[in-house]
Amino acid sequence: MAQQIVLQGGGAFTANDELDGRVLAAFPGYVAILPTAEAFENPDELIADCHTWAKRLGATIKVCAVYTRADAREESFAQIIADAGSVYVVGDSPIHLRSTLKDTVVFSAVANHQCVVANAGSAAAMCDPMVDPRGGAFALGLGLVRGIAVITESEKWSDDRLQRTLGLANTSVAEIPTGAALIRNDQKWSTDGTVILHGPLPETS
Repeated sequence: MAQQIVLQGGGAFTANDELDGRVLAAFPGYVAILPTAEAFENPDELIADCHTWAKRLGATIKVCAVYTRADAREESFAQIIADAGSVYVVGDSPIHLRSTLKDTVVFSAVANHQCVVANAGSAAAMCDPMVDPRGGAFALGLGLVRGIAVITESEKWSDDRLQRTLGLANTSVAEIPTGAALIRNDQKWSTDGTVILHGPLPETS
């Protein structure tokens, strides 16, 4: 199955309207919103931004309130994702996203979807390896994208922190600032905005 994966650096529902508009045009249907990685922050604020975004872009959304592993085992949430035109995985905690979704029906629905957009910490978690924001080291990710790790909201990283992370890397790394994205469209990679690559992009299969 042809699949588009969009790894956005940050600014969910606020900083990516042009790219989001292209995604919505290419993948018609409602947008499934998965705010799992925001469970311990303020998901209501993120969802409010999402509703404003949907009104601005003329999108229809369905929010999948998946915050725990029990939620992630619910077939009803997996079906909402499977039936959507695109799925947006948003929120800033890649550790919580990974531990909640790994080996669940909800992640299977995401992994097999035609269009997955992941933003900020959620984008980091989609990769294997995954950059752990707590210290900039690498950890096991969900593996939707393999062979490259992403540093999201890279404009907020100090040079010292960035160099420490790059020094630990045994794989390619992409710096993706807010408002930019790294995109894999089936067999082809592209970038939107200023993405800095350290190492080659992985081959697609």
